Amino acid sequence: MASTPASLTLPVLPLDDEIVLPGMVVPLDLSENDVRAAVEAAQVAARDTGRKPRVLLVPRVDGTYAGIGVLGTVEQVGRLADGHSGALVRGVRRVRIGAGTTGPGAALWVEGSTVEEGVPEPLPGAVAELVTEYKALATSWLKKRGAWQVVDRVQQIDDVSALADNSGYSPFLTVEQKVALLEAVDPVARLKLATEQLREHLAEQDVAESIAKDVQEGVDKQQREFLLRRQLDAVRKELRELNGDEAEDEAGDYRVRVESADLPEHVREAALKEVGKLERAGDQSPESGWIRTWLDTVLEMPWNERTEDRYDIGGAKRVLDAEHAGLDDVKERITEYLAVRKRRADRGLGVVGGRRGGAVLALVGPPGVGKTSLGESVAHAMGRKFVRVALGGVRDEAEIRGHRRTYVGALPGRIVRAIKEAGAMNPVVLLDEIDKVGSDFRGDPAAALLEVLDPAQNHTFRDHYLEVELDLSDVVFLATANVLEAIPEALLDRMELVRLDGYTEDEKVVIARDHLLPRQLERAGLGADEVVIDDAALRRLAGEYTREAGVRNLERAVARLLRKVAAQVELGERKLPFTVGDADLRGLIGRPHHVPESAQDPAERRTAVPGVATGLAVTGAGGDVLFVEASLADPETGAAGLTLTGQLGDVMKESAQIALSFLRSHGAEFELPVTGLKDRGVHIHFPAGAVPKDGPSAGVTMTTALASLLSGRLVRTDVAMTGEVSLTGRVLPIGGVKQKLLAAHRAGITTVVIPKRNEADLDDVPAEVLDSLDVHAVTDVRQVLAIALSPAMAGAADAADGADAGLTAAA
Repeated sequence: MASTPASLTLPVLPLDDEIVLPGMVVPLDLSENDVRAAVEAAQVAARDTGRKPRVLLVPRVDGTYAGIGVLGTVEQVGRLADGHSGALVRGVRRVRIGAGTTGPGAALWVEGSTVEEGVPEPLPGAVAELVTEYKALATSWLKKRGAWQVVDRVQQIDDVSALADNSGYSPFLTVEQKVALLEAVDPVARLKLATEQLREHLAEQDVAESIAKDVQEGVDKQQREFLLRRQLDAVRKELRELNGDEAEDEAGDYRVRVESADLPEHVREAALKEVGKLERAGDQSPESGWIRTWLDTVLEMPWNERTEDRYDIGGAKRVLDAEHAGLDDVKERITEYLAVRKRRADRGLGVVGGRRGGAVLALVGPPGVGKTSLGESVAHAMGRKFVRVALGGVRDEAEIRGHRRTYVGALPGRIVRAIKEAGAMNPVVLLDEIDKVGSDFRGDPAAALLEVLDPAQNHTFRDHYLEVELDLSDVVFLATANVLEAIPEALLDRMELVRLDGYTEDEKVVIARDHLLPRQLERAGLGADEVVIDDAALRRLAGEYTREAGVRNLERAVARLLRKVAAQVELGERKLPFTVGDADLRGLIGRPHHVPESAQDPAERRTAVPGVATGLAVTGAGGDVLFVEASLADPETGAAGLTLTGQLGDVMKESAQIALSFLRSHGAEFELPVTGLKDRGVHIHFPAGAVPKDGPSAGVTMTTALASLLSGRLVRTDVAMTGEVSLTGRVLPIGGVKQKLLAAHRAGITTVVIPKRNEADLDDVPAEVLDSLDVHAVTDVRQVLAIALSPAMAGAADAADGADAGLTAAA
């Protein structure tokens, strides 16, 4: 039912910190003048009426009065719990404030009218749902606070207005929210507002409770972990006392080790960060094991350790000469490097642009010439540590750059491990067999080596495992390879190339006498005064038993010889001391395997028939002689054309076509019977057919063999040749001149034909080899034929039919 508006004249009781809604009963402190004056004025006005004193409770926010107040009755005046005078006031109904007026006492009197409020009965469905929702929310909130006695009271309120005004008791509402409830005249709108305010508060309370619960759980977990760790520490302490072990806490021990270690600043920061992770990680966490392994690796690295270089240039050169015979190019390069290092150190230029004065050399040469052992000699001469890294067959990029730490069993790369093994940041690192590096689905190790071997980048090398910069600019890298073509071009471009083309016979004798023989005598259990091998025997071993660029097989031959002598001594067949001469070799280790062509019977030599010429080639084992055989097919039984055999490459096949075309077009000039070649097949064969062969340098050799075949003139046995031939007969330059001349010298050749434009390469050939060879530098194939072909055989010039003469020569 709607209430009837009535006019009222009431004293104003201002409320600064509190809002009173209808139905609320609140105590008020009368110590404030305004409050006391209003209560006293109400008492005076009600003295003759017999009613309870009435006041107008008006909110005052920031000094401004609200437009609606609450009619309140003073139920009782007395003392509050704190001893001050006070009054108990009950809110009755809303009053709209009008104009001011006069009244008894010192209070402010105003005129007002009651506010009409009404809700139809029965309640509409939406309002009933709203009432139910508010009661449910209020009950939930009261239960959380433990106010069970208030729950029943709220549930018994059915009036919408009274239910909405009951929310004025809520302590979580602000003054502004209570003023909004006071000024909401419509009871349904007021209940909606109260429901929304209560819902928001419960939502905030749920969030706060969730956060508090999470915080509490975290605190409880930390406290539990703290207590357990303290108990664990106590147990460990007891165990250490029983076992006499005074080791400190592991994480604390790592922190002390990192802080006391001599580490670069960026490495120290990374290590301390990992120590922090270790301290936070539990003992059962798998991450703690990875962190400990990483910290051990970092602490074992010699970050600031460097060995002092020996700047005795003469002494370093004497060390190199004493440990290796020959190899002058490498010795000179190391001597130059030490001289430059000395001058830089004298002028305070040890570090320029963040980079130190390292070196990257590629030692390329055939097997057995001492590339690997040379690295150790270089380290000895420089006074540095030596580490060998074998790269043969490596196919995983992680072997160079390391594994990521996320992998189980992760390790740093071979470069980092080499530095750690050396114990210094400036060792000599030998990258052995760099041409044998492969690649597959795991990456390309040769590509990973690009940064390692680049002097402009390796001062900031970053290993995948360490993940901190490592300065490799002071390391001397020596990379060894047998075949230059197998090294990627980008990698080769970063290294300084030094070729080791093999030893002369004189150098082999010196090496065998001074290095190989003492080592093998010790292994055979013989003394240097018990068995002596004279220089003639060593020379024959090098020349006829082990024809090679290096000395590996020579050392095996010496070892075999000493084993044979030792066995004969133990069997009583020979007495010591014993001197081995060249005549004793056949009886001890059998016949020689590489008899020079010049030492064979003239009738047994390969060039004893026309159509066979001696060429020179370069293989993976160094230089070697190469024979070319040519023959003509019978016109009645053989097919016309050119046949090539011997596992030849495309370039060599093209050289054969060029040689044949040149002789066909210039046959008359050389008085060769080439008119019948169109009907007869030409066959060119390279012996050792199982060995692949390619390259243009056999062009003059094939031309000479064909010219010998067609002319019937033999090729001189003591002549070997090399050079590319053009269609006009020009002899073009080729590579590997030094290795080819060394091979000719080993094979007993005395005359060598090379292109004129390769004369500059003769400077690299040892003087003793040049002295024993008659080298002809030519520009035209006509000069080659004049030197290589023997004088015409008797009767060959008088042959009536040139083709028959050629066929007879081939037969």
